[in-house]
Amino acid sequence: MPTEESKPVEPIVDKGKQVDEGGSGSEEEDDGANIGGTSLGAPSDTKKKKKKSSKRKKIKQLLTAKSEQEQHDETVKKAINDLSPEQIKELASLNPGLMQELAETTGNADPTAEQVAAMLKHMDLASIMTGLAASGKNAKDMGAYKFWQTQPVPKFGEDAKKLVEGPLKIQTVEEIDTNPQPLVAGFEWVSVDLTDDDEMKEVYELLNGHYVEDDEALFRFNYTPEVLRWAMMPPGWESKYHIGVRASQSRKLVAFISAIPVKIRVRSKSFLSSEVNFLCVHKKLRGKRLAPVLIKEVTRISNLNGIWQGLYTAGIVLPRPVSTCRYFHRAINWPKLHECGFSPLPAGSKPQFQIRKYALPDATATRGLRPMEDGDVDAVLKLLTRYLAKFDIAPEMTAEEARHWFLPEKGGRQCIWSYVVEDNDKKITDFFSFFCVESSIIKNNSVLRVAYLFYYATETGLGESVDRAALKTRLNALINDALVLAKKAKMEVFNALTLMDNGLFLEQQKFGAGDGQLHFYLFNYRANPIRGGVDKHNQLDEDHLSGVGLVMP
Repeated sequence: MPTEESKPVEPIVDKGKQVDEGGSGSEEEDDGANIGGTSLGAPSDTKKKKKKSSKRKKIKQLLTAKSEQEQHDETVKKAINDLSPEQIKELASLNPGLMQELAETTGNADPTAEQVAAMLKHMDLASIMTGLAASGKNAKDMGAYKFWQTQPVPKFGEDAKKLVEGPLKIQTVEEIDTNPQPLVAGFEWVSVDLTDDDEMKEVYELLNGHYVEDDEALFRFNYTPEVLRWAMMPPGWESKYHIGVRASQSRKLVAFISAIPVKIRVRSKSFLSSEVNFLCVHKKLRGKRLAPVLIKEVTRISNLNGIWQGLYTAGIVLPRPVSTCRYFHRAINWPKLHECGFSPLPAGSKPQFQIRKYALPDATATRGLRPMEDGDVDAVLKLLTRYLAKFDIAPEMTAEEARHWFLPEKGGRQCIWSYVVEDNDKKITDFFSFFCVESSIIKNNSVLRVAYLFYYATETGLGESVDRAALKTRLNALINDALVLAKKAKMEVFNALTLMDNGLFLEQQKFGAGDGQLHFYLFNYRANPIRGGVDKHNQLDEDHLSGVGLVMP
């Protein structure tokens, strides 16, 4: 249900850089898209990289500007004609699948700009832009895009008019293969037992060595076993959804994908779905087309369980996002972020100015704020359920699920922090949470602690007539306290997306806009577009807040 080769959904972290501070994120290093997971920013400060980025930007502008003016093939052809030979070759270099197809067709291992242009003129804009949706080595190639044309996912162009929402393909369990698709010789399917410390260590090592790394090889995710168990073992989890591929002789784990059951609501319709995450293929096996096989296998297992829809996220454009949000970052420990290369010093500024800019109080300010306890689960769930009802897409949790997602396990390293506000009558009026995924700083083997905003809810945002100004004031107070608590938990940066009501506090709390996006996808389900909290220019849109009430860890 995710995409081609190996990448993480996103959850939630930046797939790009922070615009005002040079941070750049990454997708997984594979010829497929990011499915699940989170990502971290890193600088892109060399002239060569800036020049290359500028070329890509101009190519995108030329193509998209034309397409917005006229929606037909002649526009694409004219846009291609406006590209210089150098830009055409740059475009081709971003699409390995296109270059391979051209080489086979022309018999020329290095196709000319004219040959590339001729092929582009016979392609639709959606296919061209699929390859440009990401940049650099993580760009989605057109060969991988073809996989999604065979799957029950919405097509580009369908959102031109209002659609009837619902499943795209109806099947019965009896129609589903009972055996997995055979793998190439030397490899075999396995179910990974995450309750076994040795097998968990194998997943940990595979992800930490081959999952997400930024373009400049400065940062790499450092998922702890506690975070992995929290993300992949909620109520209802089954080991058959923890799918691995082993080398037959060495028994080494070389690929992995996971899914968990989630009940989601899309507008007025609710259904059980598989939330797919942690798709990862060993770097030495990239290009063997293992990712599509993994996707088909997790789909097969879900179908045998009577689950026909899938939920996943990616940092690149695939057919077809139901919503797109933008990443924002808030520095907490600016000196460390600057030292490790995450946050370059802005032109004309001084280190002391940045330290002063991101300074936080020593204590929280909200009266009645305290850590969430087990006895709060029912009240928090009731409040959160009412709050999420405002959004077009959101989960429907049970008390058992809420306990898992919001309360830390006893013992081990803490990965989730949750807080409630209690009034004088002992009623819970507010709630917020954040989780942590560490990233290794490759150059010095140290660790960067990154907090991600999770779910929140407040009574101020409920009722028939919500006072927008009051909601904005309340959310800014709560998130400022969240930042203070994240600092106390030794977090160095705090990340959030433009989903939920985040547009009311991101700029006020000094979150910097990232250049990365997170696209939300539904497998085997057609839904009309849902607002992502940004306008058509990818700018924060406070007047039209997001319709996304779904946060993936």
